[in-house]
Amino acid sequence: MARTVRTLEERIAILDEKISKKKTEIAKLESQKYALEHPVTIKDLVMKAKQSGMSPNEIAQKLGIDID
Repeated sequence: MARTVRTLEERIAILDEKISKKKTEIAKLESQKYALEHPVTIKDLVMKAKQSGMSPNEIAQKLGIDID
Protein backbone atom coordinates (compact mmCIF):
# COMPACT_ATOMS: atom_id res chain seq x y z
CA MET A 1 0.00 0.00 0.00
CA ALA A 2 1.48 3.31 -1.09
CA ARG A 3 1.72 6.18 1.31
CA THR A 4 0.33 9.57 0.23
CA VAL A 5 2.97 12.26 0.33
CA ARG A 6 1.59 15.70 1.05
CA THR A 7 3.32 18.96 0.33
CA LEU A 8 4.22 21.37 3.10
CA GLU A 9 1.35 23.69 2.10
CA GLU A 10 -1.17 20.84 2.25
CA ARG A 11 0.02 19.78 5.70
CA ILE A 12 -0.17 23.39 6.93
CA ALA A 13 -3.70 23.76 5.48
CA ILE A 14 -4.82 20.58 7.29
CA LEU A 15 -3.40 21.86 10.58
CA ASP A 16 -5.02 25.28 10.09
CA GLU A 17 -8.35 23.55 9.52
CA LYS A 18 -7.96 21.53 12.71
CA ILE A 19 -6.99 24.65 14.68
CA SER A 20 -10.04 26.50 13.37
CA LYS A 21 -12.31 23.62 14.37
CA LYS A 22 -10.85 23.51 17.89
CA LYS A 23 -11.21 27.29 18.29
CA THR A 24 -14.89 26.96 17.40
CA GLU A 25 -15.30 24.18 19.96
CA ILE A 26 -13.51 26.25 22.62
CA ALA A 27 -15.75 29.27 21.94
CA LYS A 28 -18.83 27.08 22.33
CA LEU A 29 -17.55 25.66 25.63
CA GLU A 30 -16.69 29.14 26.91
CA SER A 31 -20.22 30.36 26.15
CA GLN A 32 -21.65 27.36 28.05
CA LYS A 33 -19.34 28.15 30.98
CA TYR A 34 -20.46 31.80 30.99
CA ALA A 35 -24.11 30.74 30.97
CA LEU A 36 -23.48 28.53 34.01
CA GLU A 37 -21.59 31.24 35.88
CA HIS A 38 -24.13 33.97 35.06
CA PRO A 39 -27.62 32.46 35.12
CA VAL A 40 -30.55 34.61 34.02
CA THR A 41 -33.58 34.50 36.28
CA ILE A 42 -37.12 35.78 35.78
CA LYS A 43 -36.52 38.25 38.60
CA ASP A 44 -33.52 39.68 36.72
CA LEU A 45 -35.54 40.00 33.52
CA VAL A 46 -38.41 41.81 35.20
CA MET A 47 -36.00 44.12 37.03
CA LYS A 48 -34.22 45.04 33.76
CA ALA A 49 -37.55 45.64 32.02
CA LYS A 50 -38.71 47.92 34.82
CA GLN A 51 -35.38 49.79 34.74
CA SER A 52 -35.88 50.41 31.04
CA GLY A 53 -39.20 52.07 31.84
CA MET A 54 -41.63 49.28 30.98
CA SER A 55 -44.75 48.83 33.08
CA PRO A 56 -45.91 45.40 34.23
CA ASN A 57 -48.71 45.55 31.63
CA GLU A 58 -46.22 46.32 28.86
CA ILE A 59 -44.03 43.41 29.96
CA ALA A 60 -47.02 41.07 29.89
CA GLN A 61 -48.06 42.38 26.48
CA LYS A 62 -44.57 41.78 25.05
CA LEU A 63 -44.69 38.22 26.39
CA GLY A 64 -48.14 37.69 24.89
CA ILE A 65 -49.81 37.23 28.27
CA ASP A 66 -53.34 38.51 28.97
CA ILE A 67 -53.71 39.94 32.45
CA ASP A 68 -57.23 41.12 33.21
